[in-house]
Amino acid sequence: MNSVKQQVSAQEWQLRVDLAACYRAVAMYGWDDLVFTHISARVPGSEHHFLINPYGMMFEEVTASSLVKVDLQGNKVMHSDFDINPAGFVIHSAVHEAREDAHCVLHLHTAAGIAISATKQGLLPISQQSLFALSSLSYHDYEGVALNQDEKVRLVADLGQTNFMILRNHGLLTCATTIADAFLFMYLLERACEIQLKAQLTGCELLAIPDTILAGIRAQAQQVTRSAGGGLAWPGILRKLDRMYPGYDQ
Repeated sequence: MNSVKQQVSAQEWQLRVDLAACYRAVAMYGWDDLVFTHISARVPGSEHHFLINPYGMMFEEVTASSLVKVDLQGNKVMHSDFDINPAGFVIHSAVHEAREDAHCVLHLHTAAGIAISATKQGLLPISQQSLFALSSLSYHDYEGVALNQDEKVRLVADLGQTNFMILRNHGLLTCATTIADAFLFMYLLERACEIQLKAQLTGCELLAIPDTILAGIRAQAQQVTRSAGGGLAWPGILRKLDRMYPGYDQ
């Protein structure tokens, strides 16, 4: 820990701690997919350097020191004994490069998220949680394992200025200016998917939230998504991690 901490700025070390905590929080909520999917964050003071998980490490094992620093091409820019998943970074680098505000990009393969992504209707306005996502939601059609650099153009075009994305037949993605907000956005999107699946399992007719309410939230999308309160929930998440998954700050 000391060798890595001493090689980076105080701001980068804090980012490393928060990003490692985000990986642990994903594991804590049961959203991880073995060693697959990723969360990346832009290094403070740099437009082209990012932190991402070491490929092969379980999310609950990620630490501040084990995170790998790479450039937009996925090349390591600081010594690390670990490699990264090239397919994973195609998606993340595309979003980071296109969106200056996307300091953190979170991508998951949850069962609920993939299930909703495989339905033609996608996310429905049937819960309060869904409204936050629907206020800033986009979709991207499946193109196979994300190794094709050409897909980046289409992905960022579909993403536009939204903060929530459903990758068809694939999973979920959120991006935000902070790790705390990206995590909260994913919490809301994942919970909305879970609620929809449970409601559909009842076999009953679903009660949609009126279009007037949905239209009002969409009209205020920027204000709604950027004041979702990730910073308010984050300290509590860290305290829970300290009790259940300590060591992320090593």
